Amino acid sequence: MPARSFPFVVVALSLELVLCPARAAERPAAPAEQPLLHQIAADVRANELKNTISRLVSFGTRSTISDTRSDVHGVGAARRWAIARFAEISADCQHCLEVVTPSKVFTGERIHEPTEVMDVVAIQRGTGDPNRVILITGHLDSRNSNDQDAVGAAPGANDDGSGVAAVIEAARVLSRYPFRATLVYGVLTGEEQGLYGGKVLAEYAKSQGWQVEADLNNDIIGNIQGLDGVVDNSTVRVFSEGTKSVETPEQAQVRRYNGGEVDSPSRNIARFMQNMADAYVPNLRVRHVYRTDRFGRGGDQVELLALGFPAVRVTEGHENYTRQHQDVRTQDGIAYGDTIEGVDFPYLAQVTRLNLVTLAALANAPAPPSHVKISGAVSPDTTVFWSSVPGAASYRIWWRDTTEPRWQFNRTLRGAEGENSTVLKSIVIDDWFFGVSSVSADGYESPVVYPGAAGAF
Repeated sequence: MPARSFPFVVVALSLELVLCPARAAERPAAPAEQPLLHQIAADVRANELKNTISRLVSFGTRSTISDTRSDVHGVGAARRWAIARFAEISADCQHCLEVVTPSKVFTGERIHEPTEVMDVVAIQRGTGDPNRVILITGHLDSRNSNDQDAVGAAPGANDDGSGVAAVIEAARVLSRYPFRATLVYGVLTGEEQGLYGGKVLAEYAKSQGWQVEADLNNDIIGNIQGLDGVVDNSTVRVFSEGTKSVETPEQAQVRRYNGGEVDSPSRNIARFMQNMADAYVPNLRVRHVYRTDRFGRGGDQVELLALGFPAVRVTEGHENYTRQHQDVRTQDGIAYGDTIEGVDFPYLAQVTRLNLVTLAALANAPAPPSHVKISGAVSPDTTVFWSSVPGAASYRIWWRDTTEPRWQFNRTLRGAEGENSTVLKSIVIDDWFFGVSSVSADGYESPVVYPGAAGAF
């Protein structure tokens, strides 16, 4: 009997010695509490969101191919209202917003005649790193059952009046505060006709040389009663692409061998949003979905991803398809149509709070570290390398189990200008995923950057 028990004791002790350096020695550092983010969350007003959606619904339809001349009906009137609303907000912040209207003429499967697709974009320049840009977007256009109907009622209260309301509220609240990076508030057109508004904005961002760190695309964020019968006012879904749309074949080969399928910049933006919800938006859970968008469907973030810009889609937890892309009617006792009665404004306010604290935290943090790399083959240790970024007082080295969805362990280090590195003793490179984030002197932290091309922002 002793001969049988002795090996068991040795194995147990060996496991304890191996696992302790990775699991017990490094306790995750708590992020700095930011009173500003609590204040920003508290500034969000459900009645402001309702006022915006009520105004949008009043235009009857906002179809991309609808009237552009009328002052009271159609997409043209809605666009001019958005321009005027941004101008009002800008006047309240000493003209801190620059409003631009990039546009392009399209024809396509859902646009049979050449049609100008125009976005309404308000820009709040950063005070320290103005070329680094954080976006929030929603689409202004609406539709009913027939995507070629340019005159019939298409109230678009939730799809996507809710997203536009979040964008407008973001501008109203955040324009009161200075931020290191630039914030961009995008009210896009042409989504229902083929994601044209996202394409216009992506091309504009590229032409301006913007370093887009993230786009939070809000599309259908105000309903709590799903067609599945579930009523849920505490869950929001955040969709993110797994591998970059712009990944090259050579980069794909490295990624397939070493990992990175679940660590694109967009994925780590989604994890960042989970952390923001946990810290600053009580009773709201981020359900991170490992897809670019819902199955077989798309949103404007797809066009930003196509140009290499990190982007996520924010969407309510349970959709009701009787209220999307439907003529307003009652049939077999069911009320169809995207009317304002389908929007739950306390819930919409919660999702808006999540967006605003995320935007503010990203814009006040340093840029994510660059040139993140790791080495450590056939070694008991892992070495992590990264390049410094302006505004970072320290850096946080992260690691997690390869099957764990969120970052688990970290170590905080002071950084120097230029190239930096650190050795993680007794943490084997084969068994973990690694990343690096940058931290400002006042505690704002960037998203985590996964090593190599797969995770580079």
